[in-house]
Formats: sequence, structure tokens, C-alpha cells
Amino acid sequence: MRGSYITRMDEELSRTVKAGLIHENPQTHEVVADETALTALAERFGIPGIAKLRGDFTLRHKRSGVIAATLRMHARVTQVCVVTLEPFESDITEEAELRFVPIREQAEDEEEEFLPESLEGPDELPYANGIIDLGAALAEQLALALDPYPRKPGAELPPEASDDSAHPFAALKSRLGKPD
Repeated sequence: MRGSYITRMDEELSRTVKAGLIHENPQTHEVVADETALTALAERFGIPGIAKLRGDFTLRHKRSGVIAATLRMHARVTQVCVVTLEPFESDITEEAELRFVPIREQAEDEEEEFLPESLEGPDELPYANGIIDLGAALAEQLALALDPYPRKPGAELPPEASDDSAHPFAALKSRLGKPD
């Protein structure tokens, strides 16, 4: 399945840059999501809302078409607390090292092998036809930065949720008379 991981150019947030125009001197690019993109991304990520999403990229050309990037991301998102089920806003500020790598053609019977060493270092994002999509990369980094179990500051489980007598082995413990 050749090229199945190519980023679509009709992403919710698409800001493209031609890789061939990035030379030895670093380039900076700012990507700011508009209201339409924010709404679409919130829907895609299954969260109530995104109020702000901005990414500052610094791009440097390496050899063989590889583009090294530093991303500084700032976002304000609304998530639902897993304890209280109330929506709350939180700020996300992250910095990431990325590498945009040109897609190489693979033979149909050739499979890509993942070694533990290949998982270290910057995230590698493939690009095709000499076009890098900074918007898609920013959206992906936001998805990775979202807390999968968001908890509103100060949210506590109710006392009945932490009651030791509700533990499945509490009855057995009382029968055996074992100390804590």
C-alpha cells in the first residue's frame, strides 16, 4: 500500500511550504488557525472547543531533502473533566523537534521495518511532491499534546468512589482477618 500515509492537502488546517525553497539559512513560519479550522479540529479531536492555536516553526534544510523543524505551539482548549464531567479551559504550550522527510518509493513487496532505535529522536513526518504541510503538522502535535484524561484543577473524586469497603476483595479480607 504505497503512499497511504501521505497527509491530505484538504486538512482542517493546511499551510503548505515548498521544501525546495528552504535553504541553508533557517526560515521562520507562523501558522495561526482561523475560527473555521478551530471548530473543525475540535470536532475531529472530540473536544468541546479550541479557542486558540498557533505554531511558530523554524525550518532548516538538511541533506537529501530532509527538513529539520523546531515548533513552538500555543493553544487554548476546552476539555471535559473525567471526574466532574464539567467543561474547563486549559492552556497548552509545547516545544517539539520535527523532521520532514521526503517519501521514498517502496516496492510492493518491501515492508518498512521499525526498530527501537528509530523511535528515538525527533518525530518524522513524511511529505510528497516537495510540499510540506505545516498546518497538518501543527494539528497533529496538538492532538499528541491533549491530555487523554483531562482533570479540572481542584477536581476530587467523591468520598464514595474511594471507599475501601467497596473494594472487591474487602469482604474476603474481613473474613480472613488480615491486617492492612
